Amino acid sequence: MESVESETATLEGIDDEQQIIEWRFEQLRRAGFDPESALDLAISPMIDLHLATDLLGRGCSPELAIRILR
Repeated sequence: MESVESETATLEGIDDEQQIIEWRFEQLRRAGFDPESALDLAISPMIDLHLATDLLGRGCSPELAIRILR
């Protein structure tokens, strides 16, 4: 029984992680990043989403923002 419960918890964790990545991707796209860059940043947990969107909001180009964030 424990095996089924742990598999369910793992799958729920994957679903939660996928939803977070999708949400981050949407926020980055709305801010002005192209789809490829937005996905790359969205899946990188070390990238600060708020900093990424703030950089664009302050007039930084997406290319420069990516260089700063990396």
